[in-house]
Amino acid sequence: MADNELAEAGTRPTAALRYRVDGMDCPSCAAKIETAVGRVPGAEDIRVNYGTQILAFRLDEAATPRTAVEEQVRKLGYGVAPVEAPRVVVGESGAAVADEGRDRARQPWWKGAKARLAAVLGGLTAAGFAASLAVPSLDHWAYLPAALLGLWYFGRKAISAARAGSPFSIEMLMSIATVGAIAIGATSEAAVVVFLFTIGELLEGVAAGRARAGIEALGALVPRTALLVERGTAREVPAASLKVGDLVLVRPGDRVSADGEVVEGESEVDESPVTGESVPVPKAEGAQVFAGSVNASGALQVRVTKPASDNTIARIIRLVEEAQEAKAPTARFIERFSAVYTPAAVAVAALVAVAPPLLLGADWDTWIYRGLALLLVACPCALVLSTPAAIASGLAVGTRRGLLVKGGGALETIGRVRTVAFDKTGTLTEGRPRITDVLALTGSERTLLGLAAAVENGSSHPLGRAILERVAADGIPLRPAKDSRAIPGKAVEAVVTGKRVTVGSPSYAAEQAPLPGDADQAVTTWESEGKTVVVVSVDGAPMGLVAVRDEPRADAAAGIRALRDLGVRPVMLTGDNPRTGKAIASALGLDVQAGLLPEDKLREIAALKQTAPVAMVGDGINDAPALAAASVGIAMGGGTDVALETADAALLNSRVVDVAALVGLSRATLANIHQNVGIALGLKAVFLVTTVVGITGLWPAVLADTGATVLVTINALRLLGYRFKGAAAHG
Repeated sequence: MADNELAEAGTRPTAALRYRVDGMDCPSCAAKIETAVGRVPGAEDIRVNYGTQILAFRLDEAATPRTAVEEQVRKLGYGVAPVEAPRVVVGESGAAVADEGRDRARQPWWKGAKARLAAVLGGLTAAGFAASLAVPSLDHWAYLPAALLGLWYFGRKAISAARAGSPFSIEMLMSIATVGAIAIGATSEAAVVVFLFTIGELLEGVAAGRARAGIEALGALVPRTALLVERGTAREVPAASLKVGDLVLVRPGDRVSADGEVVEGESEVDESPVTGESVPVPKAEGAQVFAGSVNASGALQVRVTKPASDNTIARIIRLVEEAQEAKAPTARFIERFSAVYTPAAVAVAALVAVAPPLLLGADWDTWIYRGLALLLVACPCALVLSTPAAIASGLAVGTRRGLLVKGGGALETIGRVRTVAFDKTGTLTEGRPRITDVLALTGSERTLLGLAAAVENGSSHPLGRAILERVAADGIPLRPAKDSRAIPGKAVEAVVTGKRVTVGSPSYAAEQAPLPGDADQAVTTWESEGKTVVVVSVDGAPMGLVAVRDEPRADAAAGIRALRDLGVRPVMLTGDNPRTGKAIASALGLDVQAGLLPEDKLREIAALKQTAPVAMVGDGINDAPALAAASVGIAMGGGTDVALETADAALLNSRVVDVAALVGLSRATLANIHQNVGIALGLKAVFLVTTVVGITGLWPAVLADTGATVLVTINALRLLGYRFKGAAAHG
């Protein structure tokens, strides 16, 4: 019977459950929740993503009801609620998450429980300070309310975490430090410590909320509705309801609602949000289109080839989420250290307090006094403040220069990278094509550009804008044009001064009239340099050529050299065509991998990470997975909102040299952190010995902890004078 029961138990059905956990804003939170749920009988396949605040697992409800799991998470101090089926289901972990986020009303961070606690603690601490100044004899009692409130809040979470399998959480560390400080009368220090810790927790939650907003912005790229074609008419339907084989109409200016194949129509499609391709791509019958790309000119009918749950944007969202889960969490320094430091410090303090009286008959009061003093010496206040002090100074210096770093973990990691991978379009280049060459076959360059601009006037095409910008800069007057029309993917034409002027691709121009030998050679040469060439023809006869390319940023070469000077290897990963990618990389002097889709970039990043930490610098939607998967992601300030939200750092001035500046600043900050830790631990080691032998007591112990805090703070403030060197100081 026992064997049968075991067999039945092994085949019991399990329920797949998904919960949103409010307040889960960091890797340590996720670890505590995963440990707690993992101890529940019947729970398996546990996946926790603090970036999206989602807890997913399978549960044998015959062993444990789901309400018991929910209560276990609530005891840890987190809000928990089942993830309801979204109004438009797009995928288990893809755009469905975005829809949930967009449909669910989000509470502003300043209205949350941590914000309220921080405000109350700040008010009580300030009131205590004022009271102690007015009546010095009330010094101990004045700060006690703030200290006790913090102890009550974090102490409950510490006890719950201990019961759930995490006895030495950071809440336990802070609670022990607070109890020790209160026990020896240092209530002012206890109050300040719990207040600063609460502020840190609050800021962590704000940063996590911004990251979640980035994933939601990805889902917004796919339109909510699509035009489904049935029996020759189009009707609006939810985009998520589209099935493989459906036919959809994509009008000019519309976003493509699904991955598919063009079955009718010709147009140009802007794929830069998805692939990074800098120039709109011609599309005709049989061509593939991606969800989230933008149709530029002609109407297209597209046959859906992938369901909404597996379209390009949904896959990018999943890639971002999976990269966040797989990323090695950069735990706060004190959290890592407390795993050994906290139990050891408490054990030593307890041993000093009770061992001599019990074993040697020593005086209880004397040794309890020394034990409390030792607990204060061991109090991690200086350590808690030392690393954030250095990080705060480093972040302040970076912010003044326009280097926005989202937290200390990212600032630490940047200094350890050995490879920096760059996107091309909008990162190493301006993201805006410009005219590089003009060849007039007949007449002057000004006449040639003037005619081309007359045809392109009013165009939103990047090539047309490049011609119009050059004409405006050269002061060439625009001539009136009429009977304008576009030949999708081939040319635009209009009547100017009674002649039909065409601006089109070399292949289209060659169909009208053969190109002269020198023009044909120029086309071959310029295209080999990664430039896009158009031919200006008058009444079918070629008049001249114009070459356009998205040129490197002015400081790109200097930025690449500065990284090499720091011992960092730069590489380019781009979705643009290999010809253009190679031309730009050759000019800047770095290696290149071109023609990459988002998943290809992710694979390249994973390969680079196998040898050393890697940074990814990008600005587009297509860069979001790679930014999340890299050891640290860096976004150009002029990039998309999603890139900025997904990345760990942003270059607000969009300068390539600022990447090297960021690496240099990070290394200086890391050195400062190491110095601070040495100061804090060194002083503690000295006073630990003097306290045990009775040379120093409570007040010297207080001074030791306070002195260490002052010293590490002063050392951290030195970073405010950090000066950027070499090419990184450009601008």
